[in-house]
Amino acid sequence: MTFRSNTRARLMASGAAGVLALLAMTGAAQAQTAPQEEETQVDEIVVTGIRASIANSIAAKARNTSIVEVITAEDIGKLPDVSIAESLARLPGLTVQRLDGRGQLISIRGLGPDFTTALLNGREQVTTGDNRGVEFDQYPSELLGGVTVYKTPDAQLIGQGLAGTVDLQTIRPLAFGRRAIAANVRYEQNDIGALNSGTEDNGNRYSLSYIDQFADGTIGVALGYAHIESPYQSERYNAWGYPTVDLGNDLYGEQVNPPPAPRTPRAGYSEEIGQLVLGGSKPYVMSSELQRDGFVATVEFRPNDRFHSTFDGFYSEFQNTQILRGIELPLYWGGSSGAGCPSASVNPAPPATATCRPAPRLQPTTTVDGGLITAGTFTNVKGVIRNDVNTRDSTITSLGWNTVFDASDDWSLMADLNYSKVERNDVVLETYSGTGRDVAGALDTIGYAIDSDGSATFTHTLNYADPNLIRLTSPQGWGGDVIPGGQDGYLNTPSVEDEIKAVRLQATRQLNGEGPFTSIKFGMNVSEREKSFVNDQFFLGVPGGASAVVPAAFLLPSTELTYLGLGPVISYDALGLVNSGFYNRVRNPNADVQSGNWEVTEKVNTAYLQLAIDHTLWSMPLTGNIGLQYVYTDQSSNGFAASGSGATTRSTAVSGGLEYQEFLPSSNFILEVGEDQYVRFAAARTLARSRMDDMRASRNFGYDSGRATSTDINNSPWSGGGGNPELKPTIADVADLSYERYFANRTGYVSLAGFYKYLETFVYNRNQIFDFTGYPIGPITPANPEPALRQGLVGAPDNGDGGYISGIEFALSVPLNVVHPALEGFGFQFSASQTSSEIKPDGINATPLPGLSETVANLTVYYEANGFQARISDRYRSDFLGEVAGFGNGRTLRSVAEENVIDAQIGYEFQSGPLDGASVLFQVNNLTDEPFSTFQNGDERQVIDYQTYGRTFLIGLNYRY
Repeated sequence: MTFRSNTRARLMASGAAGVLALLAMTGAAQAQTAPQEEETQVDEIVVTGIRASIANSIAAKARNTSIVEVITAEDIGKLPDVSIAESLARLPGLTVQRLDGRGQLISIRGLGPDFTTALLNGREQVTTGDNRGVEFDQYPSELLGGVTVYKTPDAQLIGQGLAGTVDLQTIRPLAFGRRAIAANVRYEQNDIGALNSGTEDNGNRYSLSYIDQFADGTIGVALGYAHIESPYQSERYNAWGYPTVDLGNDLYGEQVNPPPAPRTPRAGYSEEIGQLVLGGSKPYVMSSELQRDGFVATVEFRPNDRFHSTFDGFYSEFQNTQILRGIELPLYWGGSSGAGCPSASVNPAPPATATCRPAPRLQPTTTVDGGLITAGTFTNVKGVIRNDVNTRDSTITSLGWNTVFDASDDWSLMADLNYSKVERNDVVLETYSGTGRDVAGALDTIGYAIDSDGSATFTHTLNYADPNLIRLTSPQGWGGDVIPGGQDGYLNTPSVEDEIKAVRLQATRQLNGEGPFTSIKFGMNVSEREKSFVNDQFFLGVPGGASAVVPAAFLLPSTELTYLGLGPVISYDALGLVNSGFYNRVRNPNADVQSGNWEVTEKVNTAYLQLAIDHTLWSMPLTGNIGLQYVYTDQSSNGFAASGSGATTRSTAVSGGLEYQEFLPSSNFILEVGEDQYVRFAAARTLARSRMDDMRASRNFGYDSGRATSTDINNSPWSGGGGNPELKPTIADVADLSYERYFANRTGYVSLAGFYKYLETFVYNRNQIFDFTGYPIGPITPANPEPALRQGLVGAPDNGDGGYISGIEFALSVPLNVVHPALEGFGFQFSASQTSSEIKPDGINATPLPGLSETVANLTVYYEANGFQARISDRYRSDFLGEVAGFGNGRTLRSVAEENVIDAQIGYEFQSGPLDGASVLFQVNNLTDEPFSTFQNGDERQVIDYQTYGRTFLIGLNYRY
């Protein structure tokens, strides 16, 4: 961890240097800053590039009555980064979690995606995930004009999040004011190479935008199209976990003398007993390609100063295909199978027989370091070669229509319609191959050594690329209760639909008196959202239970795992095999699949009132707003309760719901304490609705007829687990205080902010009493009587106690020409935040917040002059609890190690001659190939995932007319 700590130290030192630079240039900035005429606005800048983007972002931040962070495009179709999420991650107090090497999930001020909402042009949007968190790679950055992140809400902000609200904004053609045509083309390549057969390591992206005005500037049109084919690769190490070598395991301990005498270690194992050991491993390589086509259209009509109507349309088709190939190695947790296994006392290991596959055995020649066996050898290992495929196809449709009519000089009316829908279909495919089915086939001897980064390298004796040795089969016999001899693969095909319909009406009245309020807004937003999840899963079996040779038509060149010492492994077209009908499909009949289907509906009515403030306080200008939202919510869910497995599975339709109302006051005050110096204070009450899968009515249940006569709730025949459709939202009272100073004609600024959020409640899982009246128990017989209790304990989400989250943020943006004219074109941006929390849902034990990194820092250094531009950016975040894919592609929370990601770019824009309007660009993402690593039990040596993604190089050509 020394490298990471040193990197962090360098980053923070750079920030300190930036502060010193600010102090040094303060006098110069004051000398160079002259009073500006009121009509001179920074947002009138028409030049393009890095400096213009920064200046426009700073101007928008200063103008807003809420505490916000802003990103504006450098040019048409050019946000500062290739993805929205990576641009957001450079803002003060924001972080991004990488999934498969791509920034997708945003946390704001330590609160994860579940507490953040996303808007498109001010309208709430559906999400492609199972819940509310937005996956930002669905939205092409090339089609956006900017992004505003609201850290504090106001009453008119609909769909606000507890952590913050991200508003993605497309270009408004009438405000743009001139005709423009822009085209961008980029070629990209990953330096790690195409790791899987049949995949690519290069891709492309291109976009086209057209903006124009017609009919004497009364009609504006903006059209955009963006296409991407982006490959990304990863070399992955995954550990099952780290059990301790158990004296009670007959492979390592024995009962020499009769009890009560203690067990003793077997010969040679005295040092290994009680030490952590690798339970198993699943190393593999992933090759993926993201394909997306996005379309955006905006039409504005403003025939006069009193009427303005705008239509927005957005459509995206998104396809993501992942090819994963590797080998699963059951080690300490491997276990035996079959009957008639020889005695465990046989050394060095019990041999295999025709009816028995013995458990893997750790040999007593190990290396132990600090309670962890960092090197060892296992015999009797039966590897499972994996050829897996994950695909996701999704479409997003978003339509909006806004009309504003100024009925008089004092009254303005607004109506807004919103429709948003997503359809998503996934394929999660696993296929297995090995030396034989269950007890049959050769076993291997596997050595491992854990490196300083926490991943392991291996040695082996078998050739896992030999198609005559490695067959399509079930090497471990998993799923033998459904497929005789074991399943040969598994197919999961979930689908999601999410739809929002909303209508908003608003009236604004200008107040022309001498009081502190300049206007009043009041309105109503009525919305309905319905999200459904359909769970469809199948076991796969080779016909006749054979161990089949891979058909030649589907066999591919082998895949290399040499980066972990495992050499080549067999590769084949797994999805092609399934689609060809090679495998028998057996629908998974078990209860957890049936109860995985759910539908959640939310009907939300929001009424609001907001007063704008323009006053003086102690002879200083005071602006801002105060307001109130009334939110009425009617939520409901339909699903299934299921019990048992196979032919004994029972299910029944279930439903549930809740109605609640909340009053949410808000206030934002901006006091101008000096020229271009502001103190901002905001206080509000906010809410975050629960995860939608937590709100499902579906659940598993169990019934034990042997306890039918019990009247003790703790010994009830009923048990279960699932969702809770009666969940209330998380409620928080928040306060923010910040100081902002703008300088150099508002091309630079410094700010210091503090925030405190008191969470009244927090959702967590706990056992609670549930009424099982009406749930099936089978025919009533003397052996299966009517139970004395219809209540039992279920594990489900519930509203518990809350706690607090607080933090401090510092931001500095400096164009270095304020230090010395010779530095014209140079500048830097630096931000850092420190966040802490204490949440105790059960009132006793503190729980970590997903997405919270205690320390976050960002640094960007740039140069732009005479057509040349260059930028290097570094973002750092400390350890945090992240959401990753676990067993069966389900949601798992896991500790993620600190990371430091560096990106860089250079470019040149032709400013005259025949190439005027053209520019070239070269970018490198993940310049230092920063790994993604997770660990368990607070011990960074116990690495669960270690993934490297390589560097991505992009070269592009842009043209603007």
